[in-house]
Amino acid sequence: MEKRRQQNIKQTIRRNYGKIALEQSGEGACCAPGCCSGPSPAKAAADVGYDTGELESVPKASIIGAGCGAPVKFANLQKGKVVVDLGSGAGIDVFLSANKVGGSGRVIGIDMTDEMLERARRNAKENGYANVEFRKGDIEERIPVDGGSADVVISNCVINLTTDKVRTFKEIHRILKDGGRMVISDLVADRKAGSINLERWSSCIDGAMAKDDYVANIKKAGFKDASILEEREFMGGELIGGRKITSLVVRAVK
Repeated sequence: MEKRRQQNIKQTIRRNYGKIALEQSGEGACCAPGCCSGPSPAKAAADVGYDTGELESVPKASIIGAGCGAPVKFANLQKGKVVVDLGSGAGIDVFLSANKVGGSGRVIGIDMTDEMLERARRNAKENGYANVEFRKGDIEERIPVDGGSADVVISNCVINLTTDKVRTFKEIHRILKDGGRMVISDLVADRKAGSINLERWSSCIDGAMAKDDYVANIKKAGFKDASILEEREFMGGELIGGRKITSLVVRAVK
């Protein structure tokens, strides 16, 4: 993809997610406004797999209903581990992970949108989370985390937003320890996209790859044992942009 188009996509994503971060109406916002039908962020989160009891254990302002799955549920996080959440938004998965790894563990959230980072940091401060931090970064350029330092990398409906998936997966591979794992929820499609629309891309649609290509890119980045843990229809299986979109949870090991 040409550099100018990449920049336009990222600018659109920052603008739309900045609006979501500042939104106070309580409307759900799955990836971008209008992409989700939940009556509230908590309902939208529950609809894609979050445990309602666990949602009550994290700051309410961290729940914005912007995911397509619940990766923490599949990550098997243990006390003392280092977890990195890519595209951490207002912090829901960071806080869920922090509750699991405990005070001896650490969770780092990465986001490229200033408004999201501000909201997440405020959530952490106001709720006394001492084992988390939020860093600004473009995950397909360079994740601001030392190589070989993470036990687990999670992400929720974010990789599809990147313009270079192989490069993104290589960055994830770089920051993981040997034997570390990636557990991500993301959207894929039944075929490649035709023409690209900036708003559909920022709504997690036009950047969604065909499933076979997606898994192939994970392996191309150096991962082994890539497996699909969950697969479900997205938006009731209706065609979006002429394609059928599916939500996956994928696990892969370095």
